[in-house]
Amino acid sequence: MDNLETERSILSDNEIYRRESQPDRTTEKIPQENLVEDEKPDLDVPPDGGYGWVCVVCVFWINAHSWGINSTYGVFLSYYLSHNVFPDTSELTYAFTGGLSISCALLMAPIATYMIRTWGTRVVLNLGVFFQTLSLISSSFATQKWHIILSQGVCFGCGMGFLFVGTIGVIPQWFVRRRGFAMGITAGGSGLGGLVYSLAVGALLSRFGIGWAFRVLAICSFVVNLICANLIKDRNKAVGSRFRSFHLPLFKRPEFVLYLAWGFLSMLGYVALLFSVADYALSIGLSSHQASVVSALLNLGQGLGRPFVGIFSDKIGRINVATLLTFLCGLFCLVIWIFARTMGVVCFFAVLVGTVSGTFWATVAPVLAEIIGLRELPSGLSISWMVLIPPTTVSEAIALMLRTNSSKDHAYLRVQIFAGFMYIGAACCLWIVRGWKLGELAHAEQQSLGAEGTSQGPTCPRNEMENQPNHQGDSMSGLWSPASVICKMVALKRV
Repeated sequence: MDNLETERSILSDNEIYRRESQPDRTTEKIPQENLVEDEKPDLDVPPDGGYGWVCVVCVFWINAHSWGINSTYGVFLSYYLSHNVFPDTSELTYAFTGGLSISCALLMAPIATYMIRTWGTRVVLNLGVFFQTLSLISSSFATQKWHIILSQGVCFGCGMGFLFVGTIGVIPQWFVRRRGFAMGITAGGSGLGGLVYSLAVGALLSRFGIGWAFRVLAICSFVVNLICANLIKDRNKAVGSRFRSFHLPLFKRPEFVLYLAWGFLSMLGYVALLFSVADYALSIGLSSHQASVVSALLNLGQGLGRPFVGIFSDKIGRINVATLLTFLCGLFCLVIWIFARTMGVVCFFAVLVGTVSGTFWATVAPVLAEIIGLRELPSGLSISWMVLIPPTTVSEAIALMLRTNSSKDHAYLRVQIFAGFMYIGAACCLWIVRGWKLGELAHAEQQSLGAEGTSQGPTCPRNEMENQPNHQGDSMSGLWSPASVICKMVALKRV
């Protein structure tokens, strides 16, 4: 019986992939210049392994040497402030520089998407290696605050953006059943990279100074990223990916808009949490060394937790896991972080919340693939990165404004409440999407049974049968009826 259920699950995943990979016959004609990229076999099925595991390892190390290095900005920030490296520079300016690298990385999404369509993934990845190395070398010679803003902020963000956009869509093309697990492994690279390089940068700064700290990072990241960037292979032609920077008809789909709301609210909570934990430790009387340990444990939690997020995604459903863990992160902020007053409890919170705080980054591609299909995935991701620019830019500033110095014991109370409710709001958005997705799958199964001449089908509201799923750009009104969505939201099913 178990083997039969497993086989049915495998066939179901492959059938879903075939359906979402089918060319859309109802959409507009494809321009002549885009015929090559949209041509693909009708029944392309990913190998679910093979060379895909090489790509997983490569993306893991690229994330460790891009997002992981970006996580060391907190260590550099402490050094800037304690040694007055750039005189007359305010804390807000330094905070802006830290957020600028993430904003610039996301801002590169449309450009990188266009370049992948024109010149291919490998060119974009190598361009990212060049800009990131240039930024670290330039930072080692910075003598004024605008130098560090342009190098460590803008230039590093551009390089990180090219690397991120170039790799985020590759892994889903190689996997179906193990897609969540593979994406979890790659996302874990940023957490483990942040842990290792945060400790390494601290040692380099005290021993060799800021200049050589940047140069060592430049050498390490250049060697690793250059090798990995040229080993990665995409399957864009096999899948028939559509690399449109802004495919506006996606905004007509309520499920896509709710997905964007999930990402927007998650980033408001994520950035506020990520940059506040260490300073919160100081606010309750812990030492600077203890605060750095807390920050390292948060990165450790992210590195160790994300692969398990992927495993559970494949087992019980990608949207299910993303919704549940996003909600749990908000709950942890409200019931643990607010009451953490000792080193032990703060460390426990840092590790625990680290496993779930980056759920968006670990599940974004698999979840979006479930919602809009693989063919529209590059366009959907490109829009996603643009939508995430405002929250990643302003979240840290919001946290600074919410922090109060009037009460030493509760200086971060409003920040904790803010982060917690942002995560819970994000989970609610994705929970609604889950209800829609279950309705779509039920209707697809009904159609499949009808095509085989079978009279039996799943029990669904009548208005769900008015529609055909997986049509590009169209969301059926029947699937979005309140009764249907609410009924499916509370259903205990894998999705």
